[in-house]
Amino acid sequence: MRFDPSTPCHFAAGGFRPSAGPPLPVTDPATRETVGRRAETTEAEREAALDAVTAAQAAWAARDATARAAALHDVAARIEAADPAAIGALMTREVGKPFPESVGELANCASVFRYYAEMARDEAGKVAGATQPGSFQYARYEPLGVSVHIMPFNFPVLLMCWTVAASLAAGNGCVVKPAEPTTLTTLAFMEVFGGLPPGLVACLPGGAGFGRALVESPRTHAIAFTGSVAAARAVGAAAGALLKPAVIEAGGSDALIVSDAAPLDVAAAGATTAAFHMSGQVCTAAERVFVHEAVHDAFVERFAAETRRLRIGTGFERAEIGPLVSEAARDKVIRLVEDARARGATVVTGGRVPPERDTGWFYEPTILTGCTPDMALMQEECFGPVAAVARVGSFDAALARANDSPFGLGASVFTTRLDEAMAAAERLEAGMVWVNNPLIDNDALPFGGWKASGLGRELSRQGLDAFRRAKMVVIDPVPKHQDWWYPYPDDWFWGAGGRGTG
Repeated sequence: MRFDPSTPCHFAAGGFRPSAGPPLPVTDPATRETVGRRAETTEAEREAALDAVTAAQAAWAARDATARAAALHDVAARIEAADPAAIGALMTREVGKPFPESVGELANCASVFRYYAEMARDEAGKVAGATQPGSFQYARYEPLGVSVHIMPFNFPVLLMCWTVAASLAAGNGCVVKPAEPTTLTTLAFMEVFGGLPPGLVACLPGGAGFGRALVESPRTHAIAFTGSVAAARAVGAAAGALLKPAVIEAGGSDALIVSDAAPLDVAAAGATTAAFHMSGQVCTAAERVFVHEAVHDAFVERFAAETRRLRIGTGFERAEIGPLVSEAARDKVIRLVEDARARGATVVTGGRVPPERDTGWFYEPTILTGCTPDMALMQEECFGPVAAVARVGSFDAALARANDSPFGLGASVFTTRLDEAMAAAERLEAGMVWVNNPLIDNDALPFGGWKASGLGRELSRQGLDAFRRAKMVVIDPVPKHQDWWYPYPDDWFWGAGGRGTG
């Protein structure tokens, strides 16, 4: 069958297949109109898909690295040749993302397949200096088997590609569980895997319970997860109980520091993007902003001016700020803003549902000042268009306040002083640090968090190693009896005057 958003389906054994589960509506968060229908994958459908992935993976792992690399380059070529408008429009309707950003997300997916195609071909082990003459001793990397990829809604395709490309390059098969709000987008993207062995990649829709079943299945061997801290802990616990390796990205409450040596116009523009990109529904969004007291008022004035330029609308309008993904997501934002207000924070701009946008789950981009550590907004992940600004007396104080968080995903700094940039890189308790250019990623550099923000790394060589295991191999090409083998000579014992073992 061909993919049709109105017909619930899953992707397995190399093609789209109708789903037997009860149909569920997929709703546009901007208009609350129905986009299409999805269905929970049944147990029988799951097991059939795992049959196909397991069989395809065995043959895929047996291929040489050059052949696997060629197949991954073909995936990249298919991505580059595809018209991103159709999938981009579907993504915008499902999650409310501005259409240019949806198209941009798709345009960034090919490079990671090319990167891992060559990374896996370049390095597959290590030869060590031998501990005995004439012995060949080395480590080789081998695939884990079948990996499970549990995806978020905010970047449903790009983040999937990060871990799926690495897992395939390592020789694994992949089962993708899309986020419920972006099930249709993820399914539609599956067509780019048409050149791979049938069954090697599957996409099986479902909720939290279905994801847990995939994690706990004895037929899966590694986990990649991106989502909330609560869900990450549940996934991590389930994987840990079975000793399955897991890469977990659990979001955060990123800090952004504005030094008294910062170029304020640049800092204000950068902070606006860092805080409000995709309505703040970005794991690395700047949620806590620490500003040196010498420039606090001037920065806030510029920051507010930049923020008021942002337009609110559906993803197909000329707008930067779309809806939140759900009513529950907006309710959380409202709760955190109102708590901050009650504890003394001042609303500089925003702080309300836009009166002209009462249909979808919209919220105005909001700046609060006077934010203190006792506010829930400073301790929880907001995941909405809210920037909590706090005044600090020094750069050292800003670093300390930035680190005063259970999270440690990313952190941004604006400064023109080299010593401050170096101090931030060394002292910030975060997996990524950006100086004067927030939210950047790089296929060749590790992406991931510290503390409650996650375990393991995506991208880079570390992202590849997450989906393969090492095997030590010792080969003595000439068999001979070693002098330390049993039984020991009598003169090795203390009583006989030889070497002892203790």
